[in-house]
Amino acid sequence: MSAPPLIRRFTVDEYHRMAEAGILHEDDRVELLDGQIVEMTPIRPEHAGCVDDLARWFTQRLGASAVVRVQNPVRLGTHVEPQPDIAVVKARRAGYRTEHPGPDDILLIIEVADTSLERDRDFKLPLYAQALIPEVWLVNLPGDNIQVCREPRAGSYAETRTARRGESLTPLLLPGTTLPVDDILG
Repeated sequence: MSAPPLIRRFTVDEYHRMAEAGILHEDDRVELLDGQIVEMTPIRPEHAGCVDDLARWFTQRLGASAVVRVQNPVRLGTHVEPQPDIAVVKARRAGYRTEHPGPDDILLIIEVADTSLERDRDFKLPLYAQALIPEVWLVNLPGDNIQVCREPRAGSYAETRTARRGESLTPLLLPGTTLPVDDILG
């Protein structure tokens, strides 16, 4: 009987050094998930349009009170630096030029899924819950609904519900901001 292969998990710092050394390039569509460098799925037009609409909507309504990051990294721990489609983070006087936002900075994460639904749901959601991200929306384009996940506990979300057309969503940490599900789904 052979021993299982040893798996080498990379840290966020090692991941950044790979980019500095030219091993990873700026146009490589990868993210660091639980120490693994994971290739991201291609972005199709419906996905891109949904992300554009969400970014525009949140930016217009939140102004300078928060920062809307589009497909930019958030650092969730020593081995986790995903690039969510939308991350609404706290505004900081110094901004985020010297470090990526961490769990305490994050107000809302939105993942838009068409071909990436299983990976986002089964792999990324638990990582967000482990990092105690207070709320994640998983926009399920093929299913025409949005899974709303709140109350992170022990690597999962204690409260999950499915929002459908005709409903509206208000993020927990952005109480004056309500968005119709129809506007998200298009």
